[in-house]
Amino acid sequence: MRRVLFLQTMGEPRKSYQDAALRLGVDLVVSELPSHGLTDASLSNVVGVARSNAVTACFAADGRSGAAAAVVAHALALPGHPAAAAGISRNKLLTRERLRDSDLLVPWFFPTSIGANAAALASMVAFPCVLKPLFASNGRGVARVDDAPSFVSAFERLRAQLASSHASAEEGERDTLLVEGYVDGWEFALVGVMHHGALYAFALIDKPDPLEGPQFEDTMYVVPSIAPEPMQWDILDAVSRAAAAIGLHHGPIHAECRVGDRGVYVLGVGAKPLDASWAKPLRFRTDGAAAAISYEELLLRHALGESPNDWRREPDASGVMKIADRFIYSRGASPEAVERELRERAVVESQHG
Repeated sequence: MRRVLFLQTMGEPRKSYQDAALRLGVDLVVSELPSHGLTDASLSNVVGVARSNAVTACFAADGRSGAAAAVVAHALALPGHPAAAAGISRNKLLTRERLRDSDLLVPWFFPTSIGANAAALASMVAFPCVLKPLFASNGRGVARVDDAPSFVSAFERLRAQLASSHASAEEGERDTLLVEGYVDGWEFALVGVMHHGALYAFALIDKPDPLEGPQFEDTMYVVPSIAPEPMQWDILDAVSRAAAAIGLHHGPIHAECRVGDRGVYVLGVGAKPLDASWAKPLRFRTDGAAAAISYEELLLRHALGESPNDWRREPDASGVMKIADRFIYSRGASPEAVERELRERAVVESQHG
């Protein structure tokens, strides 16, 4: 039986991947990483688990685990993202610098210490701007500010978050935050894989709710995208160039971008899959297949060496909406119909608690 090492952050089970492995007849060796910090000892332990189980592939559920998977892939000479690239993809400042140096659109930005004088900084920046932690946060801790008082308040909140023992940053990332210009425009997510250096996009996802701040947590995903085709090609090109600039090579990618008046701004390209709750509506088919497969199964097939070239997202529109800590899903004939149903269901559920 083929064995695949699956890395995940402790306390975040990914049953969807276990179900996919069962369908494929794959032995999924699950290894949980500590929720705080990737030490040399923890990475050495993961490599030891991979060697002792003679795994044929390794992939991960999230950005931190993706960094560990890159170390395992290098140690076992398996296809994967370079460890340096996986680390850059998790760090917003390093990502901004790589994209800027590759002539991709980036907002103005600068790092600052959490010990800096917030009022003094507020007197020097242009508004609106955005404060964010350096590490991947799924929108948590990211805040738009439009004036000096809101800048100081947001800075203090982020300072407290980073100082908290619950902050999920690595050592050295709790001391710095990023200040950057606000980019107005529509936001999209793109998910796919890098296949030996080439980008294969599985889905371009619309975010119908305008994410204009002050917070930026995602609320709704809908596919297929209704963006004009030239814009979709521009997004694909920008994400491909961004992934190359970061150095990503083989494995899942999850990109976020905004399209403004000047063009496509890639906000980040993570060496990780889309979170399972958001990915649930994504289904894929290939010519001659009896049934559609899940996003997780497609990623597992790719990790085992299958080319992604023959798989396409199924033609039905689908979507997901987050309400508080719950997710609701819809399928329909068009993206507009899916969005309408999700909003109607959200109203009903809010009325009934």
